[in-house]
Amino acid sequence: MPKLRIEGSFVALATPFNRDGSPDFGAFRTLLKFQEDHGTRAVLMMGSTGETSLLSAEEKKQVIVETAKMKSGKMLFFYGCTGNNTEATIANLRFARDAGADGAILAAPAYICGAEADIEQFFLEVADAVDLPLGIYNNPPRVKTDLHWDSLLRLFRHPNYVVHKESTTRVGQVAQILAAKPDVAVMCCDSPNLGLVVPTMSLGGHGTANMTGNVAPAEMAAISTPWRSYAEAEGFRQEYLRLLPLLHFTYSAINPVAVKSLMKAVGLPVGDLRRPLRALEAEALAKGVRIVQELGLDKKYGFRIGRSLAAAA
Repeated sequence: MPKLRIEGSFVALATPFNRDGSPDFGAFRTLLKFQEDHGTRAVLMMGSTGETSLLSAEEKKQVIVETAKMKSGKMLFFYGCTGNNTEATIANLRFARDAGADGAILAAPAYICGAEADIEQFFLEVADAVDLPLGIYNNPPRVKTDLHWDSLLRLFRHPNYVVHKESTTRVGQVAQILAAKPDVAVMCCDSPNLGLVVPTMSLGGHGTANMTGNVAPAEMAAISTPWRSYAEAEGFRQEYLRLLPLLHFTYSAINPVAVKSLMKAVGLPVGDLRRPLRALEAEALAKGVRIVQELGLDKKYGFRIGRSLAAAA
């Protein structure tokens, strides 16, 4: 059977919380509709943007079960399912599959700093254990382990791997993977400091796996459109350069501090960060609000910016 093919904007969604700190599923429905209405192709719940390491095991199961009920068929629902070992990851994947997930994104287990050969075997074992579309997130800044393109290309021969997200600074790595034409969607992190968005899309990438789409979904959908003509390349150039101030802001603090602080500031129902993380304040947050206003996103999306923040901006 042909693999699932994902192109466009793949947004890592923030986890909304109620005032008592529990996951807010009414807010989840609102945020998912916001993404669906503005061109997002797929969402990842419980990634680093979703504060996955701050959720309990029971909360993670609850998020999967409750949000999977919200699928309309217009947008794919993926979940972060990496456990702290192989067996836990397999259990997470089976739970997600049985609850109705469209797929899952996996990184190397955090903190253990596994050798590359061990992590390659990890990815093979979990893919063999569960029939579910999977993505590999090569993110050494978060998990230490770094996968070379040779390892990744071997893994992408597995029929369950359908997405690759790269979060290094190595343009050469992305080029080698695209040159080999694996049957996966090749995407990159939207961090402007990593510098992968332009080369990934220009070399034939299939989109971005991003978190700025939490506040600018249509704009991220525009720069995540694969280039099949000069018009798409020119549209990308204009929108990417216009959006640069927002991209730099959303990466101005450790993910998801900046983007979730900004979401709350513009009236999106996301709640607070889970402690020990704290929201941006004062001028740091006002800068993000100014950028939103200068880009016209407040008017486009009907954002509700509080008077004090609007005045500070």
